[in-house]
Amino acid sequence: MGLAIAVVVALITLISTGIFLSHHWWLPHAISTIAPAIDRQFTLTFVSTGIIFVIAQLALAYAVWRFRDGGDTRRAAYSHGNTRWEVVWTTAAAILFIGLNLIGYQIWASVHFTGPEPGAMQVEVWGEQFNWYFRYPGPDNRFGPTHPEKMNDGIGNFLGLDRSHDADSKDDIVTATLAVPVNREVELVLRSKDVTHSFFVRELRLKQDLVPGLEIPIHFMATETGRYEIVCSQLCGLGHYKMRAYFEVMSQPDFDKWLETQAAAQ
Repeated sequence: MGLAIAVVVALITLISTGIFLSHHWWLPHAISTIAPAIDRQFTLTFVSTGIIFVIAQLALAYAVWRFRDGGDTRRAAYSHGNTRWEVVWTTAAAILFIGLNLIGYQIWASVHFTGPEPGAMQVEVWGEQFNWYFRYPGPDNRFGPTHPEKMNDGIGNFLGLDRSHDADSKDDIVTATLAVPVNREVELVLRSKDVTHSFFVRELRLKQDLVPGLEIPIHFMATETGRYEIVCSQLCGLGHYKMRAYFEVMSQPDFDKWLETQAAAQ
């Protein structure tokens, strides 16, 4: 039995490692300027932890085989462990994980702490159970104030805009699709109307929580045109599974026409 368990552990380890190495299930095609750096960080993490995983699992398989029941009358011996090896292993693990964190921090900070390029297009992203809304400023390039008491999905005032009295709100454009021009810096300001949500576009390699009461900015530049999916990756209620929208990257002329169409529909 011990030999059979050892063989099963070894096979599971080698097969799962082979699946990763074959990239049969892997990251989708990337479409943002930050994506290559994030992909390198993923690869470094996978390789580092993968090597440890293989060594640990094969060592486990060897231990199961080496110390299997031999059918004799030998009694099991209790080991108090080896303090020196425990210190070495804990220190090595700490160095690895702290090192990966320090390497990845610079990439993460470039999205969250470093501001966008001058002239970046700003879009507000609003999440609520269980929909996404996106607000673009009009020709004045200013967002109007929102009034929580005026938020009413039944009449289409999803963000509580008072277009009759707030001058900055009159030309704001609210859509159910996030569209951006290709090769242009975009800053998203993430806001939640109710609970915590999470904005995730896998092709952008961009994921960020929306926290009620906070305005959270992130920025990116899309490098390829196309239509992609936006999902909420934070469990936010019974309808979480259907909280999705579409992200479209267009040429600048196509985006301008799309924005004009959306403005006319307000």
